[in-house]
Order: sequence, then C-alpha cells, then structure tokens
Amino acid sequence: MALLERHEAGARVVSHYDFNNAYQYVINREETHVAWLQSALGELNASFPPASKAIPVPEIAAKGKKGAPATFRGILEDDARTLASFVDRWRDRVAGITHARHRIMLEVVLGESREHQRVFEQAASGMEDVLGRRTGGVPRQGAVLSDRWME
Repeated sequence: MALLERHEAGARVVSHYDFNNAYQYVINREETHVAWLQSALGELNASFPPASKAIPVPEIAAKGKKGAPATFRGILEDDARTLASFVDRWRDRVAGITHARHRIMLEVVLGESREHQRVFEQAASGMEDVLGRRTGGVPRQGAVLSDRWME
C-alpha cells in the first residue's frame, strides 16, 4: 500500500504528460495487485495490514522548462530505487511460500514491480515514449494540469 500511495503522490507532482501516463499505468496495476492480495488474505481469514510509513516524494530539484523530462528525474529515479528495494526485500520470502497459487500470484506482483522499475528508469533517463511511440511524427506537447476536475 505504501508503494501505491507513493505512486499516487508522485503522479500529482509529475506533470510531464507521458511520465504521468506511466504513473497512471503503474497505479492501475498496483490497485490490481492490492485486490489480489486482499482476496488471498481473505481466503486465509487474515486482514489486510495497514500501509507502512509513507514514502515521501523528493522535491523537484531544478526548475527548468515547464514539463521538461529532466525536471522529474529525481522523483523517477527514487521510484525506480524504491521498487528495486521492494522486489529485493520480498523475492526470497515469496520463493519460500508453499501455497502454489499464492506464490505464483506474488511472483507476478514482483515481476510486474520489476517492470515498473524499468519504466521509471527509462523515464528518468529522458525516454518519453515509455508506454509506446506516437504515430505520424506528432510532436509531444502539453502537460497534466495541477488541479484535476472532481465532482
């Protein structure tokens, strides 16, 4: 939960359109992971634990051109490091789980977390098309609004 909440906080700060889309993708998958975990814990009559302490979002170091990829490098690198640490911390514990279906589910969670790590690493390096390439040579433009419309 702490990772999901951290990525939601990061998405509120990272206004670069393509990078924010990457956050939306990661958040969607992590919400699915949480639902899987809740279901598995329910089968064991266990409750879902609260999130560990909040993972802070690093400050934006340089105020460059609005929405420029380099502006968000520190946040993206931090997300990649945090995900690498998460996978490293849980890999051996997951390998020791004897319930095959639950172990495989957790292996999928760790595998997708490693993929999310790569997405953040690529974005931190300045690669803007982390979720796919634009067709027709359309230039990148625009940014995510800081205030979202809500009812």
